[in-house]
Amino acid sequence: MTSSAKTNETFTARFIDAGSKVLLELVNTTAQPLNCIEILTVFLKDEDTPGGPSRAHIRFETVKYVQPKERIVVSHRTWIDGKPADAVHDKLARLKEVAGQVRAYVLDISWEDADGKSRFQRIPVGH
Repeated sequence: MTSSAKTNETFTARFIDAGSKVLLELVNTTAQPLNCIEILTVFLKDEDTPGGPSRAHIRFETVKYVQPKERIVVSHRTWIDGKPADAVHDKLARLKEVAGQVRAYVLDISWEDADGKSRFQRIPVGH
């Protein structure tokens, strides 16, 4: 099963169920190579104390280069209470879209285009 967030912009994002793991796939939909692709850290709403401070967040690896039309899987790490979480406590699945629920998070993506100009895109995700 997959969940996807699509826009008419530079990147599309899709969450892929890979056994017991969830992976984030980005696709460069343009005809130009892109450099220094970064996704800002996503701070998750606390499930135990609604309205309380965020205990968990997800950090994504910076990708140096993406070819035109290339699909990449972006590495991530979940942190809980300031410590890296093990695979059992990974929270990436919370960024998957659930039908009928509001998209509670966004992937804030920045990159440099072929001309060296910084670009930015927001993709709503989550539940």
